[in-house]
Amino acid sequence: MSPARVVIVGGGTAGWMAACLMAKAWPASEITLIESPDIGIIGVGEGSTPQLRHLFRTLGIAEADWMPRADATYKTGIAFDGWSDRPGYTRYFHPFASDIDVHTQGAFHFTNLARRRGDDLPAQPDRFFLNAALAERRLAPLPADNFPFDATYGYHFDATLVGIVLRDHAVAAGVRHVAGRVMDAAVAETGDIAGLLLEGGRMVTADLFVDASGFRGLLIQEALGTPFRSFADNLFNDRAIAIPMPLAEDEDIPCHTTATALSAGWAWHIPLTSRSGNGYVYSSRHIDQDAAEVEFRTLLGPASDRALSRHLTMKVGRVERNWVGNCVAIGLSQGFIEPLEATALHLVQASVEGLIRAWPTQDRDGYNAAIARRIEGIRDYIVCHYRVNQRTDSAYWREAAALDTLSDSLRRIVHAWFSGGDVVAEIERQDIADIYAPMSWECLLAGYGTFPPDDRLRPAEDRVGLARIDDLIARSCLNFPSHRAALAALAEG
Repeated sequence: MSPARVVIVGGGTAGWMAACLMAKAWPASEITLIESPDIGIIGVGEGSTPQLRHLFRTLGIAEADWMPRADATYKTGIAFDGWSDRPGYTRYFHPFASDIDVHTQGAFHFTNLARRRGDDLPAQPDRFFLNAALAERRLAPLPADNFPFDATYGYHFDATLVGIVLRDHAVAAGVRHVAGRVMDAAVAETGDIAGLLLEGGRMVTADLFVDASGFRGLLIQEALGTPFRSFADNLFNDRAIAIPMPLAEDEDIPCHTTATALSAGWAWHIPLTSRSGNGYVYSSRHIDQDAAEVEFRTLLGPASDRALSRHLTMKVGRVERNWVGNCVAIGLSQGFIEPLEATALHLVQASVEGLIRAWPTQDRDGYNAAIARRIEGIRDYIVCHYRVNQRTDSAYWREAAALDTLSDSLRRIVHAWFSGGDVVAEIERQDIADIYAPMSWECLLAGYGTFPPDDRLRPAEDRVGLARIDDLIARSCLNFPSHRAALAALAEG
């Protein structure tokens, strides 16, 4: 069962991703995407989780066919720089999981649990995971054929160009592309969207309307009046500055995102093949726009003096219901969590795929509960970055560390960690490992060095074989090519 007619309002990466997935799942449906020629793509985050790899595989689009077109690079994870001032923990890496981690993850869990309970064992996460080593060595996560372990990865990309790739794929699959502006949405007595009035007087009707109109929420919020639930009480950041910069021809290309802590937020650095994406996500309560730009350009250095800046306002939170009547919200219209873990496209994909599964039963309540659970689970993980930060040099970081508006779920995880409890068991009890795995939680919490002071630790025997782990990861890295060489091979076809 599929809807006879689908109308998607809004293009960009979110709208075209929905169009591609729906065209594949519902080949008999008439799918139309209406895109205003006046509205550009926001493109705050130009990185993804590994879920985007699944999307392109689902659509049958090879990396060689889209990555060079989108200025794309590989992403093995995120380096967090300066989120802690504890010696040995001023920088840590949050890796995407790889197959080889099954041989090292247990040792990491053992050592961080032992260190929290007072044993002097190394628990900085970077040495335990293959993707961290690939990032350090600038290696692409593409193993040789004779290495039987996959390295999970995401991508960095130009969001505008990815939208074009998806648009071309969707149109080739039969999606109608209409350039036009929606002037009004008529709402029936039943609460459904009755139709859309386009500029010029044309009325468009459908069985399913998809709101991909951005922060405005043209259908879900403006027309249907769905309440918006703000996350401002525990996620302070509401502004961003973006400053793209060219990449020097001989400059090395990292295969990871870097998130650097600044006085009132954090800065992203995303390497593409021809430029770098740079931005400062900050709280307007703690710094004004001009001061934020001065601080950010100081971080970027003199090369940024001639680069243009773009200032963005972020609406952080979610709509109370994603699926109302015959309207479903995706992308920024459904909600937004600041781009710290690059989850925006992940949420779009999960929302569309969930809708396709739920459509035959029309289970709106179940769908809305599932999407709310996922969004709030991601929010908790992002909030934890701030709540356990180990900085004291500005009011922003001190307030973040004192946050008390935590969900019960996050409160229990934080308590388990600081009380020497088993975080893995707590996550399993809550049944939330499908949102963020225990490895991710433990990398975050251990990466900041949230352990007893060194002078309180007692000597302990190395019972996990750390030298063997170092050797396993080092020798595994020999099976991966340099990042630049892998990108060059893609471009050559």
